[in-house]
Amino acid sequence: MKRYGSIIGIRPEKLEEYKKLHAAVWPEVLQTICECNIRNYSIYYKDGLLFSYYEYVGTDYEADMKKMAADPVTQKWWTFCEPCQQPLDTRADGEWWAVMEEVFHTD
Repeated sequence: MKRYGSIIGIRPEKLEEYKKLHAAVWPEVLQTICECNIRNYSIYYKDGLLFSYYEYVGTDYEADMKKMAADPVTQKWWTFCEPCQQPLDTRADGEWWAVMEEVFHTD
């Protein structure tokens, strides 16, 4: 299992819309997340930023992320979520959510 943390901005005028979307995530999106070997997925908000955490339990992260990106229902879901988000200027090329470095963990 590998832990992932990432961060993205949220447009202030879209925060409530984003919260409403995530209070009722489409079942097909949740199924795809599970089928792509993501577990324990959470998103937190603070001061204009969203922090995402999840655990990946698969063996081919790149293939699973491509599978998720190719899913038509997930693509439609993203058309509602992405306008709410404001990617960080410091994100790496090709990133929407900026991947964070884990500096501490304990079980």
